[in-house]
Amino acid sequence: MVQTPSKNITLAEFLIIPETKPASEYINGQIIQKPMAQGKHSTIQGEMVSTINLTVKPKRIARAYPELRCTFGGRSIVPDVSVFTWQRIPRDENGQVANVFKAAPDWTIEILSPDQRQTKVTKNILHCLNYETQMGWLIDPEEQTVFVYIRNQQPIMLDELEALLPVPDFASELRLTVGDLFGWLLE
Repeated sequence: MVQTPSKNITLAEFLIIPETKPASEYINGQIIQKPMAQGKHSTIQGEMVSTINLTVKPKRIARAYPELRCTFGGRSIVPDVSVFTWQRIPRDENGQVANVFKAAPDWTIEILSPDQRQTKVTKNILHCLNYETQMGWLIDPEEQTVFVYIRNQQPIMLDELEALLPVPDFASELRLTVGDLFGWLLE
């Protein structure tokens, strides 16, 4: 994780800076660059976006996005997977998906990278839950554990392969176990 020097900047100043690869986030006046995704992270992220979209997109219930910048509540973050319910997807004047999302996702999913701090990622999930986010997942590929954060509830820790992962109500048709999720790493 790369962090800029201690000079604080405003969110408006951050938003005019050119995008970086990997993405940078704006948190508490600081620019923090996300670590480069590696194999496990990328595999889970790609499969997660596809699996969610296969379940919710055809019925126009919701849509999952990889690495989408979400700016709200004084932060600009880039969750690994952001899921927005269909009616909350920002649209431009032509009815197309907007380029700028100034809202918290309905469901945020983070996949821990080996050189990433769990505390920083958890803070982003909790920030989302303070806004319009219904649920957050923190997936730890090394520990094969998923932490589920639901607004106004105690977090849930799941590491048994047969455990069914909780999903937001709008995605209730999605049936995914811990074993299914980490099984993607064997394919």
